[in-house]
Amino acid sequence: MKFLRQCSVILAATAAGELTRYFIPLPVPASIYGLVYLLLALIFKVVRVEQVKDAGAFLVETMPVMFIAPATTLIAYWAQIKSFFVPFMTIVLVSTVVVLGLTGKATDLLIERRTKKGGAQNG
Repeated sequence: MKFLRQCSVILAATAAGELTRYFIPLPVPASIYGLVYLLLALIFKVVRVEQVKDAGAFLVETMPVMFIAPATTLIAYWAQIKSFFVPFMTIVLVSTVVVLGLTGKATDLLIERRTKKGGAQNG
């Protein structure tokens, strides 16, 4: 029952994202709206982490299975893909390094900010 409740919370955020996508015709996927709604609900403590933790962990664990169909499609269309494979992989590798670097820097800044904030309160 607990798992069903947790899935319902995540499903409600996803449904809200779908509705938002229907009413606001911006080029933003509905899933992004749903993730933002769930994030805001967690930030403003409308939803506690414990209310979605187990279902979220399950969804993350099963996510690799969702990549089987796209991978099979890539293999099926290899003849068309191979002509631009090198430029594509270059873009993927460069963008991955940039995203990792920016994420690391942002994390460093947040940790430093939290440390300073905690130090000012304690001392």
